[in-house]
Amino acid sequence: MNGSGAFVTAALVAIVGCACPAAAQIPPTPQEIAAYRGLHAAAAEGDVAKLRELARQGGDLNARDAHGRTPLLVAAHRSRRDAMRALAEAGADVNAKDSQRYDIITIASVADDVETLKLAIALGCDPKAITSPYDGTALIAAAHLGHAEVVRTLIAAGAPLDHVNNLGWTAAIEAVVLGDGGSRHQATLQALLDAGANTRIADRAGLTPLAHAQQRGFTAMVDLLSRK
Repeated sequence: MNGSGAFVTAALVAIVGCACPAAAQIPPTPQEIAAYRGLHAAAAEGDVAKLRELARQGGDLNARDAHGRTPLLVAAHRSRRDAMRALAEAGADVNAKDSQRYDIITIASVADDVETLKLAIALGCDPKAITSPYDGTALIAAAHLGHAEVVRTLIAAGAPLDHVNNLGWTAAIEAVVLGDGGSRHQATLQALLDAGANTRIADRAGLTPLAHAQQRGFTAMVDLLSRK
C-alpha cells in the first residue's frame, strides 16, 4: 500500500464510529426516555400542551440531560416537529449543541429527515454551524451518508460547500471516501457539483475527490468528476 492509501485507511479506521448515526449522536435510549421528567419528557412525547404549560411556569427550556441534550434536541431526535415549534416559540436556544456538538440541523441531516431539517432551518438553526467532534458541518455529515435530498436542502439554505473538517475532508471528498459509490452517493456528489463545490481541494495526502474515486474504482463518480 502506498503512503496515500495508508493515510486513507488509517483515517477510515479513526472515524468508523461516525458511520453509525446512533454511535455519533447518541439519540435518547428507551431507558432515558422513560426516566425523563418535565420538559425533556414532554419533548420526547411531543406533548405540546405540557411543554407550553411548563414554559409558562418558568421551566428551563435549555436544561441538559446526561448527554447534553436540551428538550429541543430530544424533540429533533424523535421528529417531534410540533414540540420543536413550541419550544422555539417559548424561547429555547435553536442553535444549542449536545455534548458531542450536534445541533438540530445535523441531527435531522444524519437521520435523513428532510421535513425536520426544513423546520430546523425555518426556526433559525444555522446551516453554516461547525458541528461534531470532527469540526464538520451538517452538509459534510449528509454527504458522508449519501442523503442527497438533505444535501440539496442544506445547499439551498446556504451551507458552506467547501468547509474542510479536522480530518482534512470536504463534503465532496466524504461523499467519495465514506460512500459506497452507489446511486445515493452519486446523486449527492452531483448535487455538490451542481452547486459549485470546489473539487480541486485535496486532503492531507494530496488526494482530490477524483483521485479518491479513481483509487476506489468508483467509475460513475470518476465520470462525474472528470467533467469538471
